Amino acid sequence: MITLTLLHPSQSTPVQSWTFGGEPLIRIGRSKDNDVVLYSAVVSRNHVELWNNGTDWEIISFGANGTYVDNEPITQRQVVDGMIFRLGSSGPKIQVLLGKGDPNAIIKKTQEERSPSPSADTEASPRESETYLTTRRIID
Repeated sequence: MITLTLLHPSQSTPVQSWTFGGEPLIRIGRSKDNDVVLYSAVVSRNHVELWNNGTDWEIISFGANGTYVDNEPITQRQVVDGMIFRLGSSGPKIQVLLGKGDPNAIIKKTQEERSPSPSADTEASPRESETYLTTRRIID
């Protein structure tokens, strides 16, 4: 099982979550044929794919504005429990939880582990008022 949690842009609190069972592939982007649809100007139609190779999950970025983990751009990376990735340098943040668990506990732990850097004030960050409209594709 894998749970994806959309985080509030400035407070990193959960806004919405999606849980997937045995799916080997999860697609995220603006296009309506994605499993998780996020309406944001910086999100590409087909921005990210999460692949389950049988033992681990991998994230693969296809977005024109990039995908970031720990403020570093990625193209492909193994997913670890509690990982937070951002679509675009200032777009939506999504946390990944593998298996069962309390999303609030991992978010709190992640926030405590990260200490603010002096350059954090100068980074481009989403406005507190920025909202991401989301949906999940339902297959009959």
